[in-house]
Amino acid sequence: MSSLRTAGLTKSFGGVRAVDDVTVEIAEGRINGLIGPNGSGKTTFFNLVTGLIRPDEGRVLYRDRDITRYAPHRIAHVGLGRTFQLCRVFPRMTVMENMLVAVRRTRLRELLAGTHATGEVERARHWLTRMGIEHLERAEARNLSYGQQKLLELAAVFMGDPELVLLDEPAGGVNPALIERIVTLVRDLNAEGRTFLVVEHNMDMVMGMCDHVIVLDRGAPIAEGPPSAVRADPRVLEAYLGV
Repeated sequence: MSSLRTAGLTKSFGGVRAVDDVTVEIAEGRINGLIGPNGSGKTTFFNLVTGLIRPDEGRVLYRDRDITRYAPHRIAHVGLGRTFQLCRVFPRMTVMENMLVAVRRTRLRELLAGTHATGEVERARHWLTRMGIEHLERAEARNLSYGQQKLLELAAVFMGDPELVLLDEPAGGVNPALIERIVTLVRDLNAEGRTFLVVEHNMDMVMGMCDHVIVLDRGAPIAEGPPSAVRADPRVLEAYLGV
């Protein structure tokens, strides 16, 4: 079953097609990779899928529902979550506050007053524990290491209980031990039924973790398939690896 499909998705900036007639399918239940050289359109593709920008042409379908014109919060509500290439947290809020503000049912006024549902706090602690940062719940986010902020951002995404999670360079700027922890988390969560689409420049991570890989070059897909086939594809070697 298809979790996400795009049909003819196109977006131009200043006459340059950042995403060029992209038709791809993300199968449910898999860990999918999206790779390509810098400027190949990967983050623009994420922004189109999650409603941060509107396409010039084409459609985005999630479980056969056309979400092309949905606002970002509505897309999150139907079951898509995402992280960002540059980690996004509220630096002057505590870790727990960051978790609770991620839940749309929690109003900012209630958050500041400390009047929030007990169930939401328990759920937040569950995800902080899954990420291994439960001991930091009272710390301000600005005092966390960059890797800990990455884990906080990921934990906050799961407060929305997404079925499809888009990860934009989860290994960027973190140490090998944390990369291995992220890989383990993704595999465990995938085994529990969540689908992933991962943009990443760390080829070893992508090829070792993903079931299916899509390659973009100059905004358009040039290859897709299992990691072993993609790694050996001459078009990928030329476009992505430069050989």
